[in-house]
Amino acid sequence: MPINSNPTIRQRRLARRLRELRTAAGLTHADAAKVLGSAESKIGRIENAQSGIRLPDLRALMDAYNVTSAAERNEIESLSREAKKKGWWSRYTNAVDSAYAAYVAVEWDAAELYNVETNLVPGLLQTPEYTRALIELQVPDATQEHVETQINVRRERRKVLTRDTPLQLWVIIAESVLYHRVGSGEVMKAQLEALVEESRRSNVQLQVLPREDPMNACLFGPFVIMSFPASSETDIIYAESPTSTLYYEEPEDVDTYTTLFRRLNMAAANVSNSRALILGAIKEME
Repeated sequence: MPINSNPTIRQRRLARRLRELRTAAGLTHADAAKVLGSAESKIGRIENAQSGIRLPDLRALMDAYNVTSAAERNEIESLSREAKKKGWWSRYTNAVDSAYAAYVAVEWDAAELYNVETNLVPGLLQTPEYTRALIELQVPDATQEHVETQINVRRERRKVLTRDTPLQLWVIIAESVLYHRVGSGEVMKAQLEALVEESRRSNVQLQVLPREDPMNACLFGPFVIMSFPASSETDIIYAESPTSTLYYEEPEDVDTYTTLFRRLNMAAANVSNSRALILGAIKEME
């Protein structure tokens, strides 16, 4: 079942973690409420991400839920702190859509990201010139200020690839992406050359799904799978529909998208051959 996209996605991750721990411990809302000396409704609000939780209450619940591992307790406390913390994207709150800001927050928290793109170069791998041309195409009446803001946000997002613990990025793009002209020929050529260089990063695996492969019939639209540092934390799926942005967190939904990614991963050209396909597209432009 999809959850609404909003700035509390971090809180939803913490809420889901606490709910799973309580269930695993065999406790009810009433049991947890007794631990805190509160009404059951308080536990409900916490587990529905409708309210935060104080550190003493969090620790009391972890004790009741038999969370004895120091590493796991630290992970949960860190997640609680991060849920309340404002990141660099907060500087753009009034300039970017709230759904986009929410996505950027989750992307920044992720340890691994699996991205399938059907029509465009993924945002994390776009050159500023490609981003500019793309925005000018999608929003013809955009002000110069809006365009520059979007470019700056893209630039900030890219820092996940070079931070101390860099994001591990797996990307699969349809071969048609290489031929969808965005901007001038020079802009597109520079973007493809940049993709070749990005594919050489140790934390980036870029694959191209050849145009003739039957798996193209399974490309219903772009999607992202985000995994987090804590191995016990559930992956989150990000997908777009014509009218909304959706995040999926239920195991069956995650399994569906994960299975599709694996099928595409097997069908797509390997990294070396994918690089050759990109170089071939560049040569056709010369």
